[in-house]
Amino acid sequence: MTPVVMFPGQGAQSKGMGAALFDQYPRQVQQADEILGYSIRSLCLEDPDRRLEETSYTQPALYVVSALSYLKSQEAGVTPSYAAGHSLGEYNALFAAGVFDFQTGLRLVQKRGQLMGRAKGGGMAAVIGLGEEAIQQTLAAESLSGVSIANFNTPSQLVISGPRDEVARAEAPLLAKGARHFVMLRVSAAFHSRYMIEAEQEFSAFLSGFRLAPPRFPVFSNVHALPYEPERLHETLAAQISRPVRWAEIMRRLLSLEDVRFEEVGPGNVLTGMLRKIRAESSPLPFQTPAKRAPEPASEPARAERPEPVRPAPPVAPAGSIRPLAPERLGSAEFRRDFGLRYACVSGAMYRGIASTALVIAMGRAGCMGFFGSAGLSLERVEQAIQELQAALGTQTPFGMNLLHDLNRPETEDALVDLFLQRGIRFIEASAFMQMTPALVRYRATGLRREADGTITRLHRVVGKVSRPEVAQSFLSPAPERLLEQLVAARKLTPEQAQLARAVPMADALTVEADSGGHTDQGVAFALLPAMMSLRDRLARALPGGPRVHLGAAGGIGTPQAAAAAFMMGADYIVTGSINQCTVESGASDAMKALLQEAGVQDTTTAPAGDMFELGARVQVLRRGLFFPARANKLYELYRQHESLDSLDAKTRNQLETKYFKRTLEQVFEECQAYFRTRAPEELEKARANPKHKMALVFRWYFAYSTRLALSGDPEGRVDYQIHCGPALGAFNAWVKGTDLEPWQNRGVARITTKLLCDTALFLEERIAVLGMSATSGV
Repeated sequence: MTPVVMFPGQGAQSKGMGAALFDQYPRQVQQADEILGYSIRSLCLEDPDRRLEETSYTQPALYVVSALSYLKSQEAGVTPSYAAGHSLGEYNALFAAGVFDFQTGLRLVQKRGQLMGRAKGGGMAAVIGLGEEAIQQTLAAESLSGVSIANFNTPSQLVISGPRDEVARAEAPLLAKGARHFVMLRVSAAFHSRYMIEAEQEFSAFLSGFRLAPPRFPVFSNVHALPYEPERLHETLAAQISRPVRWAEIMRRLLSLEDVRFEEVGPGNVLTGMLRKIRAESSPLPFQTPAKRAPEPASEPARAERPEPVRPAPPVAPAGSIRPLAPERLGSAEFRRDFGLRYACVSGAMYRGIASTALVIAMGRAGCMGFFGSAGLSLERVEQAIQELQAALGTQTPFGMNLLHDLNRPETEDALVDLFLQRGIRFIEASAFMQMTPALVRYRATGLRREADGTITRLHRVVGKVSRPEVAQSFLSPAPERLLEQLVAARKLTPEQAQLARAVPMADALTVEADSGGHTDQGVAFALLPAMMSLRDRLARALPGGPRVHLGAAGGIGTPQAAAAAFMMGADYIVTGSINQCTVESGASDAMKALLQEAGVQDTTTAPAGDMFELGARVQVLRRGLFFPARANKLYELYRQHESLDSLDAKTRNQLETKYFKRTLEQVFEECQAYFRTRAPEELEKARANPKHKMALVFRWYFAYSTRLALSGDPEGRVDYQIHCGPALGAFNAWVKGTDLEPWQNRGVARITTKLLCDTALFLEERIAVLGMSATSGV
């Protein structure tokens, strides 16, 4: 049998609770009275001033009653193997596991209750009968950007949190969506949401003054829905105030244990009722159980056991000799501060909305940053995406838009920049640029302002995406003089803006892209990143006093080991791409995701890039089970060997029409004419004058066609799917194989990103510990 004890949280209180306990534990009752400054017995049994419902009084009262209940259960022979507590109840679970004594726990809860009780203006509501996805979709559709899910109690009972008026406005649309009940809760603030970050920070400072012991048995944290890591007790306990309560996930993991038996300890039986619903509405969720802690000599600190290790744990240095590494500390603190992020992690833009609004919103709410994949979309669709993102994330949560260089249609860049400036977009990811363009310079320069103290404020942040040093040099340098003069002459920049642009580099951050999906030179990160660092540092000397350009690593990052390598090489941040394409929020079709889920590290290859076909630029794509790579390369070879479509032999022409295009070459060109007639008529003029250019337009049609097939999930055209992908996804698939993250349907982008970062921190800790031990032992 595997006994589990669970402790209730706020909401379980009632007048009269603990009546049978206070006389049995007079010492603890006296300690509580001394710490709190009032009679805990009177508060719980009589509540003469009607304060039992006030957070600052509720939390200490519940903690005391649940703690005494646990002491009583111990006398009855209860010996738990695991413990969990719902929100406040987590403190009782940690008390039961010996992390702190009764008095320390009460002091912590008293402070927590004071801080949370002091917060005002927010509200919470229970939503019953609707799942997470439906709630998130409704909140986004109604532009209720301030509201988020705070409690995942059961699969069909969730709690939302946010500004009171916004929470109230969510009632009608959620009921219309199918919720059976919507119940406003009697709370004064938006608990377990971003509005509690200030309280979390103050509590964290208070908590740092206490020593916490490693748990004697695993205690599940509300933050991660996994057992506490002994070296991260302070960090995780503080974060609980502003993070969602993942109760349903905790219970599902515990239900996977063999012969598990639950006992609710404390007032009421709310958790027992939730457990019945979780059993009925979901399946157990296996997890890797922590190894049992072996007894150690009293003179040596206990070793920290870690759940779900990246690999078999190596020997580690004694606890305390290595400072615990939190995922929030990975990368550059300056980068995180400049971009307003919790984590030094960014999701790259994937074209045609594969990097969707849902994906960008999820990344932003997780403390990372996402770039929307605006390339290949109409201006109207991009504007709609901006509106959705601004409604969902507001002005405080950073997000960015992609600006893809358009070699053939520079006016597209101008139109996008006009839109970005009009809508107040603060961050852009500039990709596929070979040199600076007027549109990019205009975006950068119009956001420059000199302050009274002489410093230059950069309101428009540019993240350049590069894989070649010569392109990186353009981003690391000020805007080209000829472009500044041209823009001033056209009255698109003021002389003052141009002058400021001469004093700062074009980019605030530079993403060094190695072996990535999509446009790639298949560079090697181990060679490319150090070379870019040397270039950055050399060019910085030409701009004394200028801002430091952050360098990020992209391409091949799909596992903790890869991310750790990037950070150890000095990357200020990491960028993920291919792994995000295979998530629930991705704009890719389900058919694409099913193929991506099965990809291995060798299942990619390169093909011509449709947008730079004539130049011979390459993109990395999925090849497993697909004909697109071979067919795309065949088209480029034909383009190089022939001067016109008329010079193609009959056999080749028939193959193209029946196998590749599924229509005649004349029909393809008719579609090209219909497309370019209003968008770029000069292309048709050029095609009429130059047969080779006509051939290029026809062949380029196939690239747009293959993308449409993939994004729509057309089963008839499956072999022609064009799916941009790098080997990082194959590595990720291997890493999560055999876990609940193997099916793409379980891959939420925030979940896989935080797991990647947390396991990266664990991996680095282990490696640092091994190296530390080797250095001191002479091995």
